[in-house]
Amino acid sequence: MLAARPALWQQRLAEAVSSVSELLELLGLDAHAVGASALAARDFPLRVPRGFVARMRSGEPRDPLLLQVLAVAAETASPAGYVADPLAEADSSPVPGVLHKFDHRVLMVVTGACAVHCRYCFRRHFPYAEHQRTGAGWRAALDYIRADRSITEVILSGGDPLSVVDDKLSTLAFALAEIAHLRRLRLHTRLPIVLPERVDDRLLAWLTGTRLRPVVVVHVNHAREIDAPVRAAIERLYEQQVPVLNQSVLLAGVNDHADRLVALSEALFEAGILPYYLHLLDPVAGAAHFAVPVARARALVAAAAARLPGYLLPRLVREVPGAPAKVAIGP
Repeated sequence: MLAARPALWQQRLAEAVSSVSELLELLGLDAHAVGASALAARDFPLRVPRGFVARMRSGEPRDPLLLQVLAVAAETASPAGYVADPLAEADSSPVPGVLHKFDHRVLMVVTGACAVHCRYCFRRHFPYAEHQRTGAGWRAALDYIRADRSITEVILSGGDPLSVVDDKLSTLAFALAEIAHLRRLRLHTRLPIVLPERVDDRLLAWLTGTRLRPVVVVHVNHAREIDAPVRAAIERLYEQQVPVLNQSVLLAGVNDHADRLVALSEALFEAGILPYYLHLLDPVAGAAHFAVPVARARALVAAAAARLPGYLLPRLVREVPGAPAKVAIGP
């Protein structure tokens, strides 16, 4: 019997750029001019879908989309306070594959794989091998959720949960739906943005096929990440009455300007996505060059607030290990 042909999104994922030199060649850039680093790429490999590369501007070394994915020498610096586990998630895992940081909801680490390797990722040093589970391997996680009747929401995360094939995700979703006290199933994913082909019929079938109310939280940091294919993908979710929210990270050189924050919120809303959180950078080792001081972050959000309706202004927050929820920073 012939093996099933990979879905379009799987083909696009397999074709992702994984070489610093190829990425720079596609954009007509010189490695020295952009500070590219083979050492940084060795420690945390580069990966970016070609459709996302196509949204970058050729010959522009400070392109805000490029800055998010290019391995640079600044990542090899070791400033004080930047650590491998900035959110102390190792202390929040009651069983492998589960992070229980906040009341009433848990996060399942579905995979360590992502379609794009964001250089500021707070889990770039996460020990995924200790947490990844499939099939029967989810039994301990499901038993843990089943035993705690206060849990009403499960968040599928990773890595990116939508890097996993639909058969496996469907099995997990329907197993979760059998737990009576659960109400919602949330996905934290960047794939609808960097690989919009991922939003296909098979995904929509299992996502909307259980009794759990689905919520999708995407990750967009700059308005130019949203193009026609992304808008079409979000429209498919919207047509199935799946709410889509956005979490951004405030990143130096990428979106640390009021004009860019306003443009991002406007572009999100036009695409059917509601701005949700604007995170301060988590102090993960390798990402210090993206940090924006708290006072400047507050000023930027205050400036954006003067130009946006309240429903388009994301909450400026940071995650503090041990805190009962995200901590609001302002305005």
